[in-house]
Amino acid sequence: MSWQDIDHLLLGSAFTGVADQAPALPPRRGVVAGPLDLRLLELLTARLCHDLIGPIAAISNGVELLVDEPVLAGGHADQDFVHDAIALVGDSASRAATRLQFYRFAYGFGGESMVGSPPNELASRFFERTRITCDYGESIRALPLDWQRLACNLLLTGAEVLSRGGSLVLAVAPDGLDLEATGEFTALSPETSAALLLALPVAALTSRSVQAYFTGLLAETLGCRLVRTEELRRLRLTAVALAG
Repeated sequence: MSWQDIDHLLLGSAFTGVADQAPALPPRRGVVAGPLDLRLLELLTARLCHDLIGPIAAISNGVELLVDEPVLAGGHADQDFVHDAIALVGDSASRAATRLQFYRFAYGFGGESMVGSPPNELASRFFERTRITCDYGESIRALPLDWQRLACNLLLTGAEVLSRGGSLVLAVAPDGLDLEATGEFTALSPETSAALLLALPVAALTSRSVQAYFTGLLAETLGCRLVRTEELRRLRLTAVALAG
């Protein structure tokens, strides 16, 4: 993502009215012009690196195993061992590539067209080998790409509460773009809830709240704000259109 993209997101748009479904906008204490903009980039970069370090480290371990594998007396390596090591490297490389492709769209997309797999396929592969199922509805696939970018960031935000697994369902609802997260989860913290509403100062953001804040920024650039509804075992996040 370029500096120009970040500046555009942080400046946002001025909205004076709110749809009936959404409460009034909070003061924009988090949006500032200056050095604190770097805080957002630092935290998003840290999240990205944290999510990639696992599969990349596994690739390194697999290569080290192949290098250190002793040659048997007959001059041949243990073929089962080599096969397992290669499988480890291949699987880890696939997971790293899958995550990079998803994050490239979710964090870096800023145009009218994209190269490669559509967002629904990126999302499907991203959650494929996790304890979270992802239903990327047909109605979402028909939306413009900037709205699907918001949808993918909603998925990331919802996934954070499903540490024990569960399901994520994306759909176009009557009142806006809708994500429903269901499963055994911990409720959103006050910090994350404030970040969703862009009510948290940028200086107070952490690696746990920056995803919610970034999702809130994307919603605002599309003329929406996020509304949260929590029930037993269910979290609903809806991007509601602002009036005016």
